[in-house]
Amino acid sequence: MKDIQRYSPVSFKNTPLRQERRDNWTVVLEYKEEKKGPYIVDLSHRTRFDFQDGDLASKTPFGIEIPDTPGVSVLSSGFLMNRMNNTQISLWHLTGETPGMPEESSYTDVTEATLFIALMGEKVFDICEKLSALDFRDSEKEVPFLFQGPFSHVPCQITTLSRDGENSGVLLTCSRGYADHMIHAVMDAGREFSLTPAGEDRFTAWIGSL
Repeated sequence: MKDIQRYSPVSFKNTPLRQERRDNWTVVLEYKEEKKGPYIVDLSHRTRFDFQDGDLASKTPFGIEIPDTPGVSVLSSGFLMNRMNNTQISLWHLTGETPGMPEESSYTDVTEATLFIALMGEKVFDICEKLSALDFRDSEKEVPFLFQGPFSHVPCQITTLSRDGENSGVLLTCSRGYADHMIHAVMDAGREFSLTPAGEDRFTAWIGSL
């Protein structure tokens, strides 16, 4: 039986230097010209789950305790967990082996339905300010934290993982149908700051430093 081919909604003009096949995705590990950041990394191959339950307080998806307050996020066991509202969280797998689909009906795999990118580097918040009125460097919030709102006029989930100078970074996901618009808008906003595509290896190193 022929393997299912999975395709990222993201396409960069840069030439891959190293890439691999993983779970039927083609994953770019490094591009030929990865200039000094800030960077944009396509993570659309990384598994993402939506989890809904009327009693979130009693649940520990993948062994992670769910935050009590909407907007609070937790980075644990290779996952980023975002508390969205009273009954819903999102789970983004960032590192390690790809997780299997849990048997519980509370989970929905939204990986292939959504775009997923990382923006990393000292100027990422300057780029974000050109595309949204949300304050992704809000010093009153403890990182990581989640915003649900418009980014380039598109409904998104955006999580600030770090506000630490050159180590700053955010993750963003939205409906796959907006991918072309979103990538064009982000690259255009980042042009003056020399935003450049980077492979997954650079993202993995960044996550490991947090």
